[in-house]
Amino acid sequence: MTLPDTITDSANQSLPEHVAIIMDGNGRWAQQRGKIRVAGHKAGVVSVRQVVSVASRLGIKSLTLFAFSSENWRRPESEVSALMELFMLVLGREIKKLHEGNIRLRIVGAIDGFSQRLQKKIREAETMTAENTGMVLNIAANYGGRWEIAQATKKIAEKIESGELTSADITESTISENLPLNDMTDIDLLIRTGGDHRVSNFLLWQIAYAELYFTPVLWPDFNEEAFLEAIASFVSRERRFGCTGEQIKSWLNQSSETNQ
Repeated sequence: MTLPDTITDSANQSLPEHVAIIMDGNGRWAQQRGKIRVAGHKAGVVSVRQVVSVASRLGIKSLTLFAFSSENWRRPESEVSALMELFMLVLGREIKKLHEGNIRLRIVGAIDGFSQRLQKKIREAETMTAENTGMVLNIAANYGGRWEIAQATKKIAEKIESGELTSADITESTISENLPLNDMTDIDLLIRTGGDHRVSNFLLWQIAYAELYFTPVLWPDFNEEAFLEAIASFVSRERRFGCTGEQIKSWLNQSSETNQ
């Protein structure tokens, strides 16, 4: 597929380095077709393949997909069980393709909440791709943004109790360094499919300055073209990080002159 001109010709914006996606709408997609909800999750695997492929080809450094939140345990037991089995199946089936594509896989979240069998599959998959140097694919599973911040708070409190830190030492960097995902870079673009306009407790710390993109497209219908439209939207925006547009343009001009 040819990339849109807004991506390939943009002089003042770069591609996002880190894209995160809330993959919503699998159950509704299935229900609209008279199928059981897990059929939508299975269909969504195809969208995962397409998005991972195009993101890697674009040179995006990190892609984080929200697969299973810590709140999803509240869903019907039959659906949760089916999701766990699907997770096992996909890990076994897709990991070789990721490895051949030089993609590094990481499963992020409270992994100890899964069965021993699934934990073993996760460790094997991560080990196989650990030395790969291409895109990092993070799969957020049994994850919640508030859980992550609470874990960091607990670690900092323990360090204060042991005398390693004082309250005066605590900065934003201190919190970042103690997050379970402390090596994850900030999100540049957060995409949510399915039509809802909320972040659903996903990467709350890392999306502080993310560009948000909401689409009504249900996840199983979110293909390469839909993903490229989201990237094109990002490229067309002016990211100011608290500065004025004039300041950003001035810095861009100075950078362009320096590189000539």
